[in-house]
Amino acid sequence: MEFHRILVTVNGTEVDDETVRLACRLAKKDKGKIWAVYVIAVRRALPLNAEIESEIKKAEAILDHTESIAEEEEFTLETDLLQAREPGPTIVDEAAEREADLILMGIEYKKRFGQFSLGSVVPYVLENAPCRVILYQQYNRK
Repeated sequence: MEFHRILVTVNGTEVDDETVRLACRLAKKDKGKIWAVYVIAVRRALPLNAEIESEIKKAEAILDHTESIAEEEEFTLETDLLQAREPGPTIVDEAAEREADLILMGIEYKKRFGQFSLGSVVPYVLENAPCRVILYQQYNRK
């Protein structure tokens, strides 16, 4: 498989570093391009373009860190901060707009009601993605 256009999602969790490293390795192999995106979920009570300063600062710090991880891998990537009501559709739309070959998402091992849970974003992306999707789960079950 060749991946020339990779959309990697980041959200500030531990798994981000390894996900970005994996994206860099996949993109280097095929001389590809990477876009790292962070989606701020805006509550319905606020306008979609609301300036949520604390979230924006957090997102910018995460994206800066993402760039530094890519630099360690000797790769340059583009970052994008998006605001939306729901992250899933936004990730899918972004992948379609950028004509991505791959969406790469890092997930943490989470339990909900005693069962492993993917949450709502990952299933949405898996069901609606316009391209291949790779989920990277860091192994750290406790």
